Amino acid sequence: MTSPATGKRVALAAVAGAHGVRGELRLKLFSDSVESLARHSRFIVGDRDVKLCDIREGGKTAIARFEGISDRSAAEALRGQLVEIDRSELPPLEEGEYYHADLVGLPCFDEAGHPVGTVAAVENFGAGDLLEIEKADGRKALIPFRDPIATFDEDRIMLDPEFLA
Repeated sequence: MTSPATGKRVALAAVAGAHGVRGELRLKLFSDSVESLARHSRFIVGDRDVKLCDIREGGKTAIARFEGISDRSAAEALRGQLVEIDRSELPPLEEGEYYHADLVGLPCFDEAGHPVGTVAAVENFGAGDLLEIEKADGRKALIPFRDPIATFDEDRIMLDPEFLA
């Protein structure tokens, strides 16, 4: 894959609400573990650049404390905000690997090279990645992201149009 777009952000979690009265946040994780967040020290939460002070498991969520968020009101004000990092801060990928954020916005073509649409989103409900394709006519289709249905080819996705009902 070519180098990722500069300045692109990747959401690793969302603020689910406050935890306690000292400004801790309950986070809904989009990554596989608390450790994947703990390897980063700075995040963008809403429109704020914040430093991570502490993070721990919290049952179905993670509990985090960020510098400058010191009471329950400040924590509650962030409810629903994304916890993001710059794409450039993610670990490098091995051959054949990809980040979902790198797929969104890629153009899609059929085997003959005709444009089909763009990747609007990547979903995973447990059985593998699904690409949400926004077609030229504005309609959307959800297709499995696996060969031979959809393949990643440098800076575009090649699709089998039979799956674009």
